[in-house]
This record gives sequence, structure tokens and C-alpha cells, in this order.
Amino acid sequence: MRGSIVLIVLTAIASIWTTNAWLTDRISENTRVRAELRLALYTGNLISELRRTAVVPLLLARDPLLIEALNSNNFSTTSARLIAAQKEIGGVSIRLLDASGRTVSSTDRFQIGTNYALARHYVDALRSRDTVFTVSNENAAGYEFTYSRAVVAEGKTLGVIVVGAELTQIERSWAGISDAVAVVDSSGNIILATEPRWRGLTMPEALEVRSAPSAIQRAFQVTTDWTTPPADAYLAGNAVMRSEARIPFRGWKMIGFTTYSSIRERVNAVLALEIMGFAILLAASFYILSRRARMQSVAYMRESADLRALNARLTREIAERERVQKELRVAEQTVQQSSKLAALGEMSAGVSHELNQPLAAMKTYLAGARLLLQRARPEEALSSFQRINDLIDRMTAITRQLKSYARKGGEAVEPVDLRAAVSSALSMMEPQLRERPIRVNRNIPREKIMVMADRIRLEQVIINLLRNAMDAVKDRRDGQIDITVETRAHAYLSVRDNGPGVADLEKLFEPFWTTKKPGEGTGLGLAISSTIVADFGGRLTAHNETEGSGAVFQVELPLHRPDDPSEALAAE
Repeated sequence: MRGSIVLIVLTAIASIWTTNAWLTDRISENTRVRAELRLALYTGNLISELRRTAVVPLLLARDPLLIEALNSNNFSTTSARLIAAQKEIGGVSIRLLDASGRTVSSTDRFQIGTNYALARHYVDALRSRDTVFTVSNENAAGYEFTYSRAVVAEGKTLGVIVVGAELTQIERSWAGISDAVAVVDSSGNIILATEPRWRGLTMPEALEVRSAPSAIQRAFQVTTDWTTPPADAYLAGNAVMRSEARIPFRGWKMIGFTTYSSIRERVNAVLALEIMGFAILLAASFYILSRRARMQSVAYMRESADLRALNARLTREIAERERVQKELRVAEQTVQQSSKLAALGEMSAGVSHELNQPLAAMKTYLAGARLLLQRARPEEALSSFQRINDLIDRMTAITRQLKSYARKGGEAVEPVDLRAAVSSALSMMEPQLRERPIRVNRNIPREKIMVMADRIRLEQVIINLLRNAMDAVKDRRDGQIDITVETRAHAYLSVRDNGPGVADLEKLFEPFWTTKKPGEGTGLGLAISSTIVADFGGRLTAHNETEGSGAVFQVELPLHRPDDPSEALAAE
């Protein structure tokens, strides 16, 4: 029995010793890794601030406003310009020095008039003619970090622009942490530190400074016992962990000191739990975890069932919406085709007249040719046959246009000559235009205007606009329609009439809204036209020229640009 007790005691001591050694090493390594990660983060912030500030002098040294001010010695607006630049860039101080080193403009108006002729940032900028970085400790509050660059115009040095890097703001952000952080330059002097009294000293000198403030005291308070790992450095007898990170800028380094106190506290907590009832706590933990796992499993199963039901409902809704959208597209195409066929019906009478005239002429030419052949005059008969052939070509062109217009348009867009579409639409509307005293003025350029559209649907839009313009001027003796085609960033087609204008422009493109009498219109023409133009990536707008002087409808379409990849995707 005694041997068992001794064995248990020895086992407990061995377990505690092993646990202590393992946890101490593990937590110490984690603490060191976190400290190195913090230094890497601080280093990145420092480099980011330096690089962000380094660009500012180059931009301001080329500012025409500042160059003109230095040439004319008129600095009434330059301070405002520097303040505006400061707001855009962030919290930096900016000064403009003239050729004598006198501050003529600044974001801090109290510095205006100060002379920096002997300052390093002024002298180095004049010598280098490039952006230079300067660290100076002339300021009583600490080091000053500046980027400066000479302002040169036409080979003449007019002044120097000086931009301060707000590294002290980054330094102040380190004050709230428990670590001690310092930045050392290439000569070993501390230029940034959480302890103000360290600035200007070397690191060995700084470690001998006593009576550190509360932030430093928190960093160096440790529990000095046999469990503390070997210290990297000491300050007033207190052991600390030291970490270093190289800053890729002018040979700078960042050094951090981290306390060991948290390591000891965490190890002691684990050891206390192990000694004071690890078995009981472990059993209770297993019970709680198993119960929580069962509850979570039930909740997950319930949520999974709800999600499956929701997924099935969403799938049905998506399928229903896709079906409705497909039916809607078919209905839109049907309505557009119906509108087009309605226009063909209105044009049928004029087309019939156009075909009757060539037929009557052909009959006359055939009778004349018969007489000429009977009288042995074949050459003159051939002339009559040629005229008959010309009339047949004319009739073929008329029927070809109507047949092409009657078929459905495609979904894809392609390069279309806008002038040809306007001419084709006018040809189909020519019989109706002849029946009414309407004058049509065309202002169309000679060169091609290629737009991305479907030719048949584009002609449908133009015919709808022409029909509306004809209806608007049907009661006027001096009816006039002006058609204008022009190009700027896009192609523009304008149809202007001298009718009474549109009373309600807001409802103009709504389906089934019309100002015509019952039986004269369905109110779908402009709605369909607006949808077609939108499918081409353009827009259809309308406005009244002046009160009582007619309406203007304008179609805006994207130009054909062969080098544009998005246009190729739209065509596919």
C-alpha cells in the first residue's frame, strides 16, 4: 500500500514536472511568435506610411498652381491648395519654401515666414533635385521625418516642397500595448519608441534608463522563480523577451520587448487544475460537451430539414420564374410581330397602288412591242422589253422589302448601317406619304454609320416613329417631318414633326397608353420601340420642341467598334 502511494506521488510529481516544462516551452514560443507577428505588422504600417508620403512631393513639385505662385510671388491660394492636398492624402504636414528657404505656404499657418535655409531637408533637396528623406531632431517634441523635393520649372529652381511623414502617430498607437517597441536607425540611435526618454539613445543606453512609465513597467514585470525561461535581456533586474525585425528602409530595425508574466500565469493555472481535481473536471466537461453535442445535433437536424424544404421551394419558384420569363419573351416577340404586321396592313393599300402602276405600264409596253414586232421594228421592241424588265425589278424590290420586314427579327445584334435602315423604312412608308400632303426632310451624312442592332427590328422602330409623326401632322396643311442622323459618342436618329406635340411625356412609353381615338391605335408602338432600342443597348427619348410646335423622338444607339471585346460578346 505504501509502495502504491509512493508510486502515485512520484507519478504525480513527474506529470506536474513534464506538464510544466512542456507548457512553459510551448507558451513561450507562442508568445515569441505573436511578438514577431506584431513587429511585422508594425513594420508594414511604418513602410506603408513612408511610401505613401514619398509620392506626395513628386506630385506637388509638378503642380502648375504652385509653380505659378513661386514665379509670380503670389501665394494667396497656395496654402488652401496644400490644405486640400493634406485632406486628400491624410494626416501629413506640407510646407512650400521659396528659393531663399522661407516658408511661403503651409498647412500650419503658424509656420509661414519661418526660414529653413540651413535645414537639411532644404539643402539636400536643392543638391539632389530628387525626392530626399531627412530625419532631424531639431524639434523638442522628438524627431521630425520629412520628404522634400525641389520645385524646378524650365531648368530653374523655384523652391522646395516639404512633406512631413506622420510616424509619431504610429508611435503613439504603440503606447496602448504591453510590449515596449523601439525603432533604431542605421547608426544605432533610437528614433521612435514607446518610451519618450529612449529617443536619441542607443539600445544599451536605453536599457539602463530607470523609472520607466506605466507602459514600460507593464512590459518588464515578471515572476522571478525557477520556472522562468532564460531571459533575452534585463532592465533594472527584470527579465524580458527580445524580438527584432528588419525594416527595409535605410537600414532601420525594430526591436520589441515582451513580458514573461503571462506565461507563468497560464502555466500555473493549468497546473492548479491538474492538481486540484483534473479527473472530476474532465468528467464534468465530457458530460457537458456530450449533452451540448446532442442538443446541437438535434438543432442541426431540424435546421437541415428546414433548409431542405426551403431549397425545394426555392427550386420550384426558380423553375416557375424561368418558365414565366420564357413565356414573357415569347409574348413580347409576338406583340412586336403583331405590331409590325399591323403596320404592313396599313401599308398594303399604298403598296397595291405602287404595284398597279407598273402593271399598267407593262401592259402598255407589251402592246407597243407587239405592234413594233408586227411592223418589223425589233430594236424598238427590245427597248420596250427593257422598260418592262426595269418595272419588274422595281416590283421585286417593293415585295422584297415587305417580305423582309414581315419576318421576325433575330435576338442577336450585328453591325447595321443606320442610313440604310432609314432609307428602307422610308421606302416602305413611301405610298402612305404620297397620299398625304406631308413634306419629309432628310439630313443624313454621306458616310456609313454602323451601329450594333438587328436590322428588321430597327426598321420596325423607325416605321413606328414615322407613323406616329404622320398621325401627328395629318390635320395640318403644311405637315412636315424632319429626319436627322448624326454621330457623336453614339449614333443619334431624330424624327421631328410640326404637330401639336405630346401632352403627357411621362406616360408616353407605357403600354396601352395612347392619345389616338379608339380604333386608331393600341398604345403599344412606342412601348415596343422603347424595349427594342433598350435591347440594342440604347435608349428612346421624346420631348416637345416648343409649346405647340411638334414633338421630337430621338433614338440613341451604340456605334460599331470592331476593337471592343464587349461588343463581340453581345453579338454572340
